[in-house]
Amino acid sequence: MFDFANSGFTTVVITAVYSAYFVSAIAGDAHWASLARAKRGYRAACAWHAREQVVRRVDCEWLLVSIVFHPPDRRRRDLDNCIAAMKAGLDGLADVLGVDDSRWELVATMGEPRKGGAVAVTVEGECQ
Repeated sequence: MFDFANSGFTTVVITAVYSAYFVSAIAGDAHWASLARAKRGYRAACAWHAREQVVRRVDCEWLLVSIVFHPPDRRRRDLDNCIAAMKAGLDGLADVLGVDDSRWELVATMGEPRKGGAVAVTVEGECQ
């Protein structure tokens, strides 16, 4: 993958796992400790996927983060709930990038369903 840590402008596409904990933990009315454990696991999984796809720490003032949610089936979903379910995953990505997510501009859309579900994250930014 492109080593954008040393370039002037950054574009990286990351594929993350679909937030399965949302269905099992939140919709299942789980105990708060189970939910916290699931969120930590999802954060770590998304950070691991980013590192596996050769994402490195960047020195950027801002990032444009575009997310396309590909649900596992054709059931209707609210985009705002998908974004909320992805919060822990985005925190994992922020850990890897080294850019606080308060300096992100976020754009989210729903894509076509994929077997097993997926989240495609595109990160762009002007780096030093």
